[in-house]
Amino acid sequence: MPQNPEWRSAVRRRAFRLIAVLLLAIGLAAPATPSFAQAAGHVRVKIVKAGLLVGGGVGRGVLTYRGKTYPFKITGLSLGITAGATVGRFDGWASDISDVSDFAGTYSSVGGGFALLGGVNGVQLRNEKGVTIVLQGPKAGLELAANISEITISLR
Repeated sequence: MPQNPEWRSAVRRRAFRLIAVLLLAIGLAAPATPSFAQAAGHVRVKIVKAGLLVGGGVGRGVLTYRGKTYPFKITGLSLGITAGATVGRFDGWASDISDVSDFAGTYSSVGGGFALLGGVNGVQLRNEKGVTIVLQGPKAGLELAANISEITISLR
């Protein structure tokens, strides 16, 4: 074997390239395993609320999850200090979804808000399957609220 340092360097480079090509080929040939990890989805909602002491609301929205859209319906009831009526449009994220069916369910929230012709609202909800929804956005109307809310989401 020659003792030339340039020759050794060239052999090492070729060996590293061959190893890199083999590792890449093995990685590309390995079967892809599906990911069962929980993923987040984008949520867009429109809600109309009204109440005096006891409030109610209905709405609809769209969940975009893993490249597909899923329309859903919202119904809700709040108990506490509630007076007024508002329309809100919210955007946000739903997290800890293992399967799209986990998104449907009953969510609860404790919170409050104030709107005088317009305002900004935010809410964080969690259902019995561990899915958390965080929403924020503008609302229009007149409302004063400090209440406990229960919201039911059903996929259409």
